[in-house]
Amino acid sequence: MPIPLSRLEPSRKEEIEDWPWLDQAVLRSSRSRQVCMTCHFFRHHPGPECIPLLTCHLHQGLIAHGEHLTYRCQGWTEDLHRQRGWAPEAA
Repeated sequence: MPIPLSRLEPSRKEEIEDWPWLDQAVLRSSRSRQVCMTCHFFRHHPGPECIPLLTCHLHQGLIAHGEHLTYRCQGWTEDLHRQRGWAPEAA
């Protein structure tokens, strides 16, 4: 279940490592630049043994390595840093 767009902090109480894996019910193949890696809600976190965990904060789920390059969900949103710059308040 997606969270409101204004919230970027995880609402789940469990550790990120315990989040569910996102599957084909959420992710769909994409051949454009609109993929998980370019989405505003995409994050990576250090996991066990320093192996990065790829996450979607919109769906509060884990993304398998490689799928962040070729998949996206219905909630894909332009990265706000790309839209507004790194310091929009200075503009």
